[in-house]
Amino acid sequence: MSTDRSFDNFQPVSLKQEGDDEPSETDHLSTEEGDLGKNSATGQISRQPSVTETTFYPNPYHRSYMSRKYFVTRPGAIETAMEDLKSHITETSGETIQGFWLLTEINHWNNEKERIVLVTDKTLMICKYDFIMLSCVKLQRIPLSAVCRICLGKFAFPGMSLDKRQGEGLRIYWGSVEQQSLLSRWNPWSTEVPYATFTEHPMKQNSEKFLEICKLSGFTSKLVPAIQNAQKNSTGSGKTKELMVLTKPIVIETYMGLMSFIGNRNQLGYSLARGSIGF
Repeated sequence: MSTDRSFDNFQPVSLKQEGDDEPSETDHLSTEEGDLGKNSATGQISRQPSVTETTFYPNPYHRSYMSRKYFVTRPGAIETAMEDLKSHITETSGETIQGFWLLTEINHWNNEKERIVLVTDKTLMICKYDFIMLSCVKLQRIPLSAVCRICLGKFAFPGMSLDKRQGEGLRIYWGSVEQQSLLSRWNPWSTEVPYATFTEHPMKQNSEKFLEICKLSGFTSKLVPAIQNAQKNSTGSGKTKELMVLTKPIVIETYMGLMSFIGNRNQLGYSLARGSIGF
């Protein structure tokens, strides 16, 4: 049997039924793909919408998530703290409150500590408030009539210091630094330091409400006239001290600063969500 048949004249036949003259859905898709091939230079591909959707959140969402780590930003936390302190002042002294501020206190060893600061007509109050348990832990009272000096300026450190920080702050003196004992100066937990240093809280930009209560300039504008009025109305014997307001660098005498390096980098001085420990 001969197998020398030639297939050169073989032509493929497209099998279609009646009514198939209109382009099918697959023909339409193939045509679109052909058109896309011509426009491949644009680098855009048209596809059918997917059932699932992946979203990469922009920076504002990320900042909102980061701000929720601070318990003070949780709904009602700062309002509860203010009401607690108002009730305490009403029950104990009955003084008139001039304002509340949320600031960061920097101690003499450069450690950051989250604080609520109140100014009344007679007293400056520095409150350590636990925003996790919503309770006042410690309240320091400084008579406004005892404040003798206020310094505003950038932070400065000794030349050989390895522990430095940027930014500006406010330091309030109610005693002489020269009379401070050597033990209290080198004790990081000393409560006999005759001054307090403040800077703005990290959550200043969280909202309009926090921008108002974390602003250092707003605190200063209320503090200075309150001190001057308290000194005028002071009934103490002797000549009334005149408040000095200076613009000069605020020196923090730390050199190695290992404790503040660890504490400030991990924000140990703030009521902060530390993450899950268990599984």
